[in-house]
Amino acid sequence: MSGRALSGAVDLDWTGPAANVDWTVARTAAHIAEGLLWYATDMAAGPTELSTLDLTVRSETPPTDLLVSVRSFGIVLARVLDAADPADRGWHPLGLPDASGFAGSACDEILVHTADAAAGLGLECAPSTGLIEAILHRMFPGAPTDTDPWQTLLWANGRVDLPGRERQVRWRWHCAPLSEWAAGSS
Repeated sequence: MSGRALSGAVDLDWTGPAANVDWTVARTAAHIAEGLLWYATDMAAGPTELSTLDLTVRSETPPTDLLVSVRSFGIVLARVLDAADPADRGWHPLGLPDASGFAGSACDEILVHTADAAAGLGLECAPSTGLIEAILHRMFPGAPTDTDPWQTLLWANGRVDLPGRERQVRWRWHCAPLSEWAAGSS
């Protein structure tokens, strides 16, 4: 998603601010890449926090290379998740995700932060409705289902208001298996 949405914008100024975050467009893209690699190492390490690594993708890297990093680290995460046993859990500050929790977290990060970066570049971002609905179902099981899915995902991530609902201030994913979700808990 990031590559498709942002690849035509590599000649634009990525040192300007992204939308909804206190980062530049380049820092936002670097954050997406970092998150994917963090999730891969957290899943591989299991349920204990692994804090032996300082992981930073250099935001001064040319935009084309930032997008290659996002793609490459996405492949690493996909391969780690594909190799995981269904009972495997990894560490995350919001719980102990299984492979689907890390996949959902990664997809959410990619979509929402790509939208932040795209808006900072003056571009529109239009993700697949099917993917958005899958992320909402997996990561935000208590989210409204009677609203536009893209606006609902942005709302669930604290980006926008929804009609009749204020902007989320302290939003949280439900990254643990869905079987552990209790209505109203996230």
